[in-house]
Amino acid sequence: MTTTEVAVEAPTTRSVPVGDPAMIGVPTFIAGATALGLVLTGYVPAAAVGASIAIILPATGIGQLVAAVWAAALGESAVAAVFGIFAGFWLSYAALVLGLTHNWFGITPDAAIATQGLFLIAWLITIGLLTLTTLRLPAAFTLLFVLVDLALALVLYGTVGSSTGATTAGGYAVFAFTAVGIYLFASAASVATGGKPLPMGRPVVR
Repeated sequence: MTTTEVAVEAPTTRSVPVGDPAMIGVPTFIAGATALGLVLTGYVPAAAVGASIAIILPATGIGQLVAAVWAAALGESAVAAVFGIFAGFWLSYAALVLGLTHNWFGITPDAAIATQGLFLIAWLITIGLLTLTTLRLPAAFTLLFVLVDLALALVLYGTVGSSTGATTAGGYAVFAFTAVGIYLFASAASVATGGKPLPMGRPVVR
């Protein structure tokens, strides 16, 4: 057997991707959610609704997308789905706000409320479905998704019903799921730095 034949028959080793996509996905989620919560609770004037886009578009939307691709490379389908869905949410939110404020889509002012309602209904259904299909995850994740659903429902009611109070309540619901996100990131960071994960709670469905 020649040296060439030995080289051909030798098994090849491939590097396997490692790491935790949450280390990128969760903090970028926190940044965008914080910015959105501040907009909804009136930290900036109503006319400055696009103030959060400088964070949501380049940081949160792209960060969720990077985390989704990373999770897919690891073969973590459920994690990739979560980050991919939220990438779609944040990127489409940025497109909605920029499109309405710059009249990219030819939507008349009197149709703007209905357009926002359409956006919120579509994402409430989608993330509501995500909530139901991920009940086997630890309870902390279910709590996060439920709070996202609540925030969307409140903002939807505030938008179509012209209720500032409901919109503000939606903003505080955003802060609530942001707090859960901070907890999840603290757990992921602890593991990444050699520590133990924080308690996540028992899954609703086993």
